Amino acid sequence: MAIKAGVRAIPLLDLTRQYHPLRDAIQAALTRVIESQRFILGTQVEHFEQRFAAYCGARFGIGCASGTDALQLALMAADIGPGDQVLTVPFSFFATVGAIMSVGARPVFVDVEPESFNLDIHQLGQALATHPSIKAILPVHLYGGCADMGPIMEQAAAHGIPVIEDAAQAVGAEWRGQRAGSIGTIGCFSFFPTKNLGAFGDGGMLTTNDEDLARKLKALRVHGSLEKYVHQWAGMNSRLDALQAAVLDVKLDYLDGWNCARQRNAALYRELLSGVVTIPAAQPYQTSHVFNQFVIRCERRDELRAFLAESGVGTEIYYPLPLHLQPALAGYGYKAGDFPVSEQLAQEVLALPIFAELSEEEIATVAGLICEFYGRR
Repeated sequence: MAIKAGVRAIPLLDLTRQYHPLRDAIQAALTRVIESQRFILGTQVEHFEQRFAAYCGARFGIGCASGTDALQLALMAADIGPGDQVLTVPFSFFATVGAIMSVGARPVFVDVEPESFNLDIHQLGQALATHPSIKAILPVHLYGGCADMGPIMEQAAAHGIPVIEDAAQAVGAEWRGQRAGSIGTIGCFSFFPTKNLGAFGDGGMLTTNDEDLARKLKALRVHGSLEKYVHQWAGMNSRLDALQAAVLDVKLDYLDGWNCARQRNAALYRELLSGVVTIPAAQPYQTSHVFNQFVIRCERRDELRAFLAESGVGTEIYYPLPLHLQPALAGYGYKAGDFPVSEQLAQEVLALPIFAELSEEEIATVAGLICEFYGRR
């Protein structure tokens, strides 16, 4: 859709604004790796793994090639396979359920809460009782806000099953003061460039406090090998590139500042859009929401999005089709109406620009346009 003449664009995300102040430090870090000619694992990756684990409050960090691979590796390490069931939510990016399917397991869904967009803990017990073959719980910390991990961990302990945190969008987020990735059995992170901590390509990380699991995960990412040419498991080839680790190592120093800026931006949106659209509030247990996305719920969503696009404002819909209605899951027998909250959110959610370098003027412009669309001042 064409932008109106004379309009200054406000993108959904502008990574160049983040990069330019860090250009020299990042290029120096990349040069060090290039001159070392150590591109596969090695000291740069180990250094970043240790720093990232410490940042999350976890004992161990295991770098891998992507957030999707992190989820699959976590399931493999937990011995999840054909015939098993994994409980998760139907409102997330496809990687959440794709990883479950990739190991031959079946996803079992619990609907989400309309306030937090995360797993509805009030439905959790019944789902576990109804599906005795569930071998793991995979909660998603959607948009940068943690799921309510206390009840999830209690239910998992009662059933003797692991909890795998999908923290792809939640680096630095906290549940009651405890950081995502340090609460469950294994935490899974993505360093896709659009994340709060983004690489210059794909990258992922697993975190755990279990030394045996860390050892197994390190093996699984290199074809299941603990000793060269001796393979204890059928693993995969999924390693965090040393060049990506170098970039992330530089950026990690700035992450808390960027997250704070996102929180300030979200607060300003909330003030300017109060009473105009529905803005779900952070829950009391979400002691630090890091707003990988700032998502509103609104009437006439698609019309609003088109109006904003004409005015040069970038937006996105995360996500327009719940997982249980995806064509790839047609064989599981799910149907429209099974998870009504997720289905309603898919019709109403809209993500607005929230990146750290966004100016107050730009936020005011976006909010003003939304007020104009709805005839409010």
